[in-house]
Amino acid sequence: MKQIITLLTFFALFGFATAQADDAVKTVSLQSLLSEMIDPTSIAKFPDPYYTCKQASSYDRATVAPDQPGWFANNDQGHFVREEMNGDRKEWVLMDVDGPGAIVRWWITAFHFKSTCRIYLDGSDTPAIEANVGEMVGGNYLVGAPLSRTAPLDLEHSGRNLYLPIPYAKHCKITIDQMPEQQVFYYQVNYRTYEPGTNVESFTMRNLKRIAPIIDSVQRTLSLGFQYNETIDEKLLISIKAGRSETMRDVHKTGCTSFALYLKADDMPKALRSTLVRISFDGKETVCCPVGDFFGTGVGIHPYKSWYTSVQKDGWLVSNWPMPYKESMVLKLENVGDAEVKVRLASFQSDLKWTDKTMYFHANWRQERGIKTLGGDGTKDFNYIAIKGKGVFAGDSLALVNHYPTWWGEGDEKIYVDGETFPSHIGTGTEDYYGYAWGSPNFFESPFHAQPIVERKDMFGKTVNSRYRILDGIPFRKDFRFDMEVWHWAPTEVDYAVTTYWYALGDAETNQPDNVIEEANIRFPDETDLRFELPGYKFEGKIVGNLSIQKLPDVPTEGEGVTPYEQLWWTGAKPNDQMNVVIHTDKSGAQELRVVLTKARDYGKVQFTLDGKELGEPLDLYNETVVRTKPITLGTVDIPAGDHVLGVKILGKNEKSVDYMFGLDEYEFVAK
Repeated sequence: MKQIITLLTFFALFGFATAQADDAVKTVSLQSLLSEMIDPTSIAKFPDPYYTCKQASSYDRATVAPDQPGWFANNDQGHFVREEMNGDRKEWVLMDVDGPGAIVRWWITAFHFKSTCRIYLDGSDTPAIEANVGEMVGGNYLVGAPLSRTAPLDLEHSGRNLYLPIPYAKHCKITIDQMPEQQVFYYQVNYRTYEPGTNVESFTMRNLKRIAPIIDSVQRTLSLGFQYNETIDEKLLISIKAGRSETMRDVHKTGCTSFALYLKADDMPKALRSTLVRISFDGKETVCCPVGDFFGTGVGIHPYKSWYTSVQKDGWLVSNWPMPYKESMVLKLENVGDAEVKVRLASFQSDLKWTDKTMYFHANWRQERGIKTLGGDGTKDFNYIAIKGKGVFAGDSLALVNHYPTWWGEGDEKIYVDGETFPSHIGTGTEDYYGYAWGSPNFFESPFHAQPIVERKDMFGKTVNSRYRILDGIPFRKDFRFDMEVWHWAPTEVDYAVTTYWYALGDAETNQPDNVIEEANIRFPDETDLRFELPGYKFEGKIVGNLSIQKLPDVPTEGEGVTPYEQLWWTGAKPNDQMNVVIHTDKSGAQELRVVLTKARDYGKVQFTLDGKELGEPLDLYNETVVRTKPITLGTVDIPAGDHVLGVKILGKNEKSVDYMFGLDEYEFVAK
């Protein structure tokens, strides 16, 4: 039992066994919300006082209904509630809601942060909080990491997150200014609304400073995680033959459990997908999920740390999901693969006072392969889960395979609660839902969201994204449905496998498939199984950076209308990098070479060459918005018919540009 000493210490320190007290919180305050955040069992109690959780965001307002145009609209920036004047200052309103309530999660991103954010509480004309929006959300103005941080860390253009709760008694309005200078701004704000009459103590900066020691303690607690550093004694491993199952724990008394697993197999990626965690509480199975997906690592061991799940470098898979039960708990592992798996269990058992608010833990898994994508034209809503019952949605983990080397995750989450016909949570992009931005391939981890693995920098292959909810858990009284748009830039296929975590009172029903065993034995394909073509171009010599075909629909040509098109997209470049593209002409003699390029705020300055000789003047491809150029003449050349090498060298970038990208849309030889 040495392996669970850290786990025992953690629960003893933060009152795991006593957290089930049935006295409701009398007053909701910053302190009570912080206490709820670090109470490991709070998510397993149905809320009292009850609240709804909704989201204000910059989603494209053309999204109106599934049977109307615009349901998959993707212009998700800006879209404020309204503009208003405050004296001689114009402010843009992000959110304007009545309380009692609390802001429980923010996410924002932009190319830069010039705006001041103001939060007005309870009808006051004086903001309770006033700060640069980038310093407030993701920065250190209110609180430091991990409650406020970027994902990935230290990247200039990241998703910025704030999990410090901001309660309010009567009303909350959020504004930003400087929008003409700010230009691009994406946002999501998750907020609770409590039942009328709930006593809420509104946030003040004075109270924030007063409870600084409490906040420091919360920060340390959230950062603690779990460490299993003891040497594993392989003699204690239990062998599970192919097609067999083993009961790992069988307990018959009221209690609450959590556990960690260690697997050993000749083919670990396959074992993680084809070994199932199956847990029954009080005679009903509520967990049936592949081991790797349950622990948020997908296919393969990818170390990371979060509040509810972690993967240690030594291979231990740790679950901190609290799992209460009234009479019995049975944990089984089932090997549905074709090879032996060895496994070791470390578990923690605590006493529990069962009340009418105590909920059962659920984890469901489903996958769909070969989901067809056609950019905005072929997009579909992939259903994560639908539930009938009474409970709280607590998070999810998405393991996917992208079959094309360009960004896959423009899709928006759409969450419906208690019979809603329009989602009360609608987002701005899959990566935004998971707390990062701009389709970053970088590893990140935090208590509430993580990206343990991106197989390649061009987004081709496997990715795992997870989001865990504490204060932003979503209660439901009748039903719950979660859909995610499958919005890909390329006409290709993606494979999605999603694990959903939730709690429910008594019996609850879902639409989850009953073929988990069959599906779990079909592993995600290896990289060698993933093929892609870059039509229309050949490549020669060393290419520094990443190349892909990017589809950019609804982009205007300079001075003209909208033209959907594709470009050869070069990312990851830096000054003095060069790529060579093989282009072709059917004619010999003097001819003019023309190109059509993309300009945007993240594109660089370039110099073209043809067969090693400079061609044309340097071009600055910076523009505030994405546009397609009219044909640009690079010069006249006298060349024979056949293939020629068009070189593109990165010279640098405009001082306003944020990157060195390049996009070639078309080329043409015109005889003189």
